[in-house]
Amino acid sequence: MRAWLCVAIAAALMAGTSAAAEPRYAAEITRTAYGIPHIVAKDWRGLGYGIAYAYAEDNLCLLAEQFATLAGERSLHFGPDNRTGPATPDWTNLESDIAHRALFDLALLRANWDNATPRARLVTEGYVAGYNRYLRDAQADEFPAECRGKPWLREITLDDMLRSYGKLAGSAGEFAVGRGILAVPPETAPQDREVSGEAVEEAAVLALARTSLASNGWGFGGNVTTDGRGLLVGNPHYPWVGPRRFWQMHATIPGEFDVMGAALSANPYPMIGFNRDIAWTHTVDAARHFTLHALTLDPEDPTAYILDGERVAMERREISIPMPEGKAPVTRTVHFSRFGPIVALPGSPFGWSRTTAYALSDANRANMRMADAWIGIGRARDVGEIAAVLGETLGIPWANTIAADRAGNALHADITAVPNVSDEKAAACATPVSALVAARVTVLDGSRSDCAWDVAEGTAAPGLLPPSAQASTIRRDYLANSNDSYWLGNPRSPHPKLAAIMGDFETERSPRTRSNLLETEAMIAAGKVDRERAKAMLLANRSFTADNVLDTVIALCRGREELARGCDALARWDRRFDTDSRGAYLFARMWNRVWSMRAALWQVPFDPADPLGTPRELVDSGPVADKLMAALEEAVAELDADGIALDAEWGTVQAVRIGEEVIPVHGGTESAGVLNMQWLDAAVKVPGGIRPIHGSSYIQVVGFDADGPVADAVLTYSQSSDPASPHFADQTRLFAQKKWVRLPFDEQDIAAQAIGETIVISQ
Repeated sequence: MRAWLCVAIAAALMAGTSAAAEPRYAAEITRTAYGIPHIVAKDWRGLGYGIAYAYAEDNLCLLAEQFATLAGERSLHFGPDNRTGPATPDWTNLESDIAHRALFDLALLRANWDNATPRARLVTEGYVAGYNRYLRDAQADEFPAECRGKPWLREITLDDMLRSYGKLAGSAGEFAVGRGILAVPPETAPQDREVSGEAVEEAAVLALARTSLASNGWGFGGNVTTDGRGLLVGNPHYPWVGPRRFWQMHATIPGEFDVMGAALSANPYPMIGFNRDIAWTHTVDAARHFTLHALTLDPEDPTAYILDGERVAMERREISIPMPEGKAPVTRTVHFSRFGPIVALPGSPFGWSRTTAYALSDANRANMRMADAWIGIGRARDVGEIAAVLGETLGIPWANTIAADRAGNALHADITAVPNVSDEKAAACATPVSALVAARVTVLDGSRSDCAWDVAEGTAAPGLLPPSAQASTIRRDYLANSNDSYWLGNPRSPHPKLAAIMGDFETERSPRTRSNLLETEAMIAAGKVDRERAKAMLLANRSFTADNVLDTVIALCRGREELARGCDALARWDRRFDTDSRGAYLFARMWNRVWSMRAALWQVPFDPADPLGTPRELVDSGPVADKLMAALEEAVAELDADGIALDAEWGTVQAVRIGEEVIPVHGGTESAGVLNMQWLDAAVKVPGGIRPIHGSSYIQVVGFDADGPVADAVLTYSQSSDPASPHFADQTRLFAQKKWVRLPFDEQDIAAQAIGETIVISQ
């Protein structure tokens, strides 16, 4: 009904006299199989308008709640003591509100937004108008039950979009420190904690707060593909719930922009995808996007610090959080220095004592260049142009870019917003803590102004590392990344060493990276690569870890009566995480128990000369062997307590449950070294097993023929977060069967596969 009404309204508007004013916003929305929208507009305003309208049709409540969260209104609408959910930091709503209200400096966001290009500003303006238009068009009873009649379902403004951009950019910095932003000055003079080597793992909380944002990406060049053209495989691992869900779209301004792919909520352009000549994906990178500055405090006042011998008072920002039921607002004071907000992690070296406090300097603070970066990538014609856009904007906040083009070139670029801190500067500005945490966090002396980030000429923003000092490689065989650093995008040609702020070098690679590169090398050795072979590799669900440790585990547990049941189940397991694999859950639970001691597990340690082959050979005696067997015994007891058979099929354990329907989900854990990663979280158990909350999301395999892109994709959790939508789980069922959608890109293919009527909207 609404589609017909929109068409009729638009037709009436367009049927006016020639003197009638052109609409400010106009777009057409055509949906094809699985609810994928193809939005066509004549300009950037119209494109954002249509994208927002289509997104709201699929995910209205999710987006409305996101805007309420970013505005610091969760306490008001959902209660201050309730929690924000599994896909966000483990905050209470009050903690979330304080953090968001403290960290969003709207004046700064607006000022930086003024420097964005006209197309970035226009597409964002259109998004605001399109979202608000949908709220006006839809009947009250058409809104999903979750937000129907709720006060947090409201029209938005540009400020809501700027907060959304700011939150995405700051996910690796300010918003990664969690409760650290809630720091308060000491009222008494506690003894300063003695810093020791034990502090390293505690300090790592800061650097590793975002590691669950994982991904795989491959760019295959013409030297190894069957057709001599580029082939891109994208496999981002992102939350299945919440605002970080991907959503598919095809966005077109004829003659100017024609990109299909996926984006996170409140982003009016594809962030991962393809056009006629290029395809690209992203993986969370290993560069450091923030530093800590150790402030020397005034002995008489812990809210003042000494800079170049002079006393400087911290800036105090009073935060007021509205409460429900007419209760008085809750107020908090957050402190800032010239280097950034004061953060504190009690129990770590980074507390706030009478002598020292730590300020967080985030390279993505108020990064409003993201829109120009992603729009620029979407307009590129080859991987060289992508690299140029990355360097010119420094707008990608914290992700590697992997790409392939029609001409057969592959790109891996780790060019992002990174502090301009050379190794020499880090050494000259070191503090007593710096060396102890150097492998994880860069700590600089905050008592000297010359320890601020260096300013390089020509960078998109002052204090950022110039692109020439970052990583960018183009090859014609392949480049890949699974969230490890820039060093080993291709083991045949390791990248030269860069500054430590760009990530680790010649260090142990993760099981998933080793699996990625070994599987890729084996596939290429067996013949030229095509889309079907690439798909098979990605979804083979092999456990690299099991292949390397299970024989030893079974040898250790054989003959031990108390371990017989678990030992037999593991011996029969096929060492994969397919839906019909039996014993996978037992292994996952066992291995998770020993993962934290992985440095002590191996007889042959890591060797940078053999990064894919080491470490190896599981220790089979002494305390390590005892811990392995204890972990197996504990895992057996856990499964027994949960009523799950030790040899249960993986798809009966890890599944999406919708009423009586059970949709099996394949894929395994990071520690198990499974490329098709699914995050195993015991906190989200359901009767009979677990449900996926984070892992493979928008998967695409994109090549090119003489006419344009040839793309197969699947969105694992489907387009809509509304259980009443026909597109709530349709692609999830497809993913369960390892099936794909051939995406229609050309006009005639879209018309042939259209479902329902085209919606035409304007105002």
